[in-house]
Parts: sequence; structure tokens; C-alpha cells
Amino acid sequence: MTGATGAVGRHVARMLPADAEVRLLVRDVAKARRAGLRGEPVPGDYQDRPGLDRALRGADAVFVVTANPLRPADDENILAAARAGGVRRAVKLSWLGVADPAEDGLIARWNRDAEARLRASGLDWTVLRMRTPMSNTLAWAPSIRAEGVVRALGGSARSACVDPRDVAAVAVRALTGPGHAGRTYALTGPAPISVREQVRELSRVLRRPIGFEELTADQALARWRERLPEPLAQALLGAAVRRAGGASARTEGDVEAVTGRAPEAFASWAADHEPDFR
Repeated sequence: MTGATGAVGRHVARMLPADAEVRLLVRDVAKARRAGLRGEPVPGDYQDRPGLDRALRGADAVFVVTANPLRPADDENILAAARAGGVRRAVKLSWLGVADPAEDGLIARWNRDAEARLRASGLDWTVLRMRTPMSNTLAWAPSIRAEGVVRALGGSARSACVDPRDVAAVAVRALTGPGHAGRTYALTGPAPISVREQVRELSRVLRRPIGFEELTADQALARWRERLPEPLAQALLGAAVRRAGGASARTEGDVEAVTGRAPEAFASWAADHEPDFR
């Protein structure tokens, strides 16, 4: 597993069958152990071929999660080590925005290229295209706790955001069961929800008022620039503009088709993560 401590990967690690032998490629072994993830943490980085080889040698399948559009070689490094290690199956976490022909920003191009590498890898592949994960709202937790307010761009923009646990459930089936090779799944929540509606839901869960303050595009861009390189900050701004135009509102049925149950709503996710915001 790559991305084992991430929003989706941590749930995949916990949901894999008890008899599965799991290796976790991680930069910080202590962090992985503190997270209580099942499996053997193996130190390494996507640019560390010996570390990748140690993690993937003899594995049957690999969960491929990369996170930096400015490092497009990461996917190829993982796939090269997988081929060398005898891996037969690869399940790749991607972004549902790539399905929109009009979406041509940095993040979309990076994910499209990564999907193309996977399909050309010679491995049995499955692509999981997810909508924005509900867990992204955890970024609001500090201001909710300290000030009782959320500040964001595009408060009225609606997105069919998805519970990472639902994405993980699909990933586990693709990693361990038959019938998923050559498939591309579109994974969303059950209904679109706006940022303002998410804030209202968190307010209901926490039983206290939470305010919402709309950021301007310039204010949002300045915040992203504080922690991200300029190309990524600009890409996030472009994605927010397209989301405001309804690009993320469509729902898809693949979570239910693969798992046999409907995806969880934001209200359920918020209730389960109430301690993170309190």
C-alpha cells in the first residue's frame, strides 16, 4: 500500500481481510504505528527506488496513491517497482474531474497522465475516480474550534463529495476480489451539498452556531500560496471556479454497484467525526 496514512488509505488498511499480508510504504514509520494501521510499515519514498522495491517485492497487488502534480514520475516509479516485484494487480486512486473533457487544469492533466501510465503498465488495473472527499472539511477544524467560523471560497458551490470510507470499501474489493480488472469507477456521495450546507450540518452536530465567511478569489489564492507552490495554488483556484459552475454536482452509482450499499451522506460523516471539530 502507498498512501497508507492518507484520508482513504488508512481506511483501506483497516478494511483489508484479516488474513491479508499488508505492507505499508510510509515516510514515517512511527506515525503509521501511532495511527494503529494493520500491516508492516516499510520506510521509503516515491523517489526512493530501493524503498519501493522492498515494499513491493512479492506482493500480489498494490494500492497506488500519489499526491503531487509537480512530481509526475511518482506513479511511474511505483509501477516500475511493482512490475519488478512481480505484482499482478494495481488499483489507482484518481480524480473524477478527469472525466470532464472541459477540465484541463494541472490536476486534471496530471491524473489523466497517471491513468494512462497505469493502463500501459501491463498490470491488471482498476481506476477509482473519486469526487472531493468529505474529510477535506477537517481543514476547517482549527477555525471552528477557535472562532466558531468557517472561511472559504464558493460557499454556494455544490459538490457530490464522498466519504473516504466508501472509496476505501471499493478499493478493498478491487484489490482482493475478481471482476475489477480494466474497470474505471466513478465514486461520489449520494447527493450534492454546498459548503454553506456542510457548515450548517457541522453546526447541528456540534450543537452550537458556526458562522460562514465568504472569501474572495484573491483571499483564497493568498491562503493557498502560503502553503503551496504557485502552480498548485492557481490549480485550486481554477477548480473552485469550475465547481461554482456546477462541475462537481453530478452523482454516480458506482459505490453502490460495487459495495452493494448506498454511499454515506455528509450528515453521517460529520456525526462520526464530531470529536475532530469540538
